[in-house]
Amino acid sequence: MPPLLEIEKMNVFYGQIQAVREVSLQVDQGEIVVVLGNNGAGKTTTLRAVSGLNPPRHGRIVFDGREIQNMPSDQIVSLGITHVPEGRRVFRGLTVLENLELGGFSRRREKDRLKAGLDRVMQLFPRLAERRGQLAGTLSGGEQQMLAIGRSLMAGPRLLMLDEPSLGLAPQFVALIFRVLKEIAAGGTTVLLVEQNARLALNMADRGYVLETGSVKLSGTAAELAGHDEVVKAYLGG
Repeated sequence: MPPLLEIEKMNVFYGQIQAVREVSLQVDQGEIVVVLGNNGAGKTTTLRAVSGLNPPRHGRIVFDGREIQNMPSDQIVSLGITHVPEGRRVFRGLTVLENLELGGFSRRREKDRLKAGLDRVMQLFPRLAERRGQLAGTLSGGEQQMLAIGRSLMAGPRLLMLDEPSLGLAPQFVALIFRVLKEIAAGGTTVLLVEQNARLALNMADRGYVLETGSVKLSGTAAELAGHDEVVKAYLGG
């Protein structure tokens, strides 16, 4: 079976500055794949390229057999890819429910599926159900991260991409977020994760990639990376 997502020799620039160099990676259906790397390694840029926010200058991005590197972001979402950005980016002046409804905009004509999606999000994050009428800007950081993930799930993604979901969160929220991500993956949604907490991410993931200065330095199963000397020294405190 071909991979759900395949990136081939991708080069991404910000103006004249090259942020990603010849990156190739793949994500198979049903996997959790983690991307590790220091600040500036190209992790965020890779996700932004897949979601159409920073299209590559060279290379291919193939999702379920279709090239998407030149597609607009809204069309990429409609194909089944959603992106939870670093910093959450919720609509602070809207309520929890309004944020979730905006996340399901691409499915707005599918009333039954939209309601089922909303019910599912409220089941995964009961705290959002309790705060459905509350303004998103008044939520705690952990609650806003729940909302950002829930908003992405409302589009019914086949591939959910997350950029640093544990960043700045209290330990109890981190544990909750990762428990829910495992549940989401077990339900059939493929997950591509950029994460600073390498130990937690590798414990959950199937496979991973390590980026360094915009290029893939290492790749392998999560267990292989967790046992690799360079990963241990750089990311696991060895």
